[in-house]
Amino acid sequence: MPAQHGDAAWQLRKIASIHNDFPTKFGLPRQNGMLESFLSTVVFEPAYRNADALRGITGYSHLWLLWGFSGSAQARWSPMVRPPRLGGNKRIGVFATRSPNRPNPLGLSCVKLERVESSPQGMVLIVSGADMMDGTPIFDIKPYLPYADCFPDATGGFTDAIPFDTLEVLFPETWLAMIPQEKQETLFAVLASDPRPAYQDDPARVYGFSYAGFDVRFTVAASILTVCEVVAL
Repeated sequence: MPAQHGDAAWQLRKIASIHNDFPTKFGLPRQNGMLESFLSTVVFEPAYRNADALRGITGYSHLWLLWGFSGSAQARWSPMVRPPRLGGNKRIGVFATRSPNRPNPLGLSCVKLERVESSPQGMVLIVSGADMMDGTPIFDIKPYLPYADCFPDATGGFTDAIPFDTLEVLFPETWLAMIPQEKQETLFAVLASDPRPAYQDDPARVYGFSYAGFDVRFTVAASILTVCEVVAL
């Protein structure tokens, strides 16, 4: 008889965590690969800090990360969700979206492997283009295979009809000088991508998010984003 598997056999094990400059969801790139300058570090749990497990990984340019929506996990799921890109008002089936409000709060992202480094926490992966906040649990890592994972004629559903608009960013030197130079490119890209919820358009409202030890506050009027304050945390 085939072996019987109970629920315990399917329990996910956290193998690593990702670490970067975004401690909260607000401001994160909406999808993987959108921000190539955004670097993250994958740090393995002690039980999986075995260099042999990474042997051969540098032969791949990109990796798939299977991760958990640690900042969005909910006790209940909904068969219909409101995607932000549709303005937050139109409902669509959860399995036709990448919404975190799912039966299992799992995410799948393709990231670029920049390098493998030795650290006090064992071998770590430096990746770019992630869409995960600091501390996100990683459950598995698999190589991206161009011949198997890339389909040039694939369609993107409702996302094909909604372009990603960018904003003009006005960042006064008074506030920009507070941001370390090596962090500025990523921050500008995040601001230009319009981190506001798609259904909010209030020129008087001040938005803010945490990045690299700073709270960055801004307003948006028409297609211009203006940084109005930077506070060191």
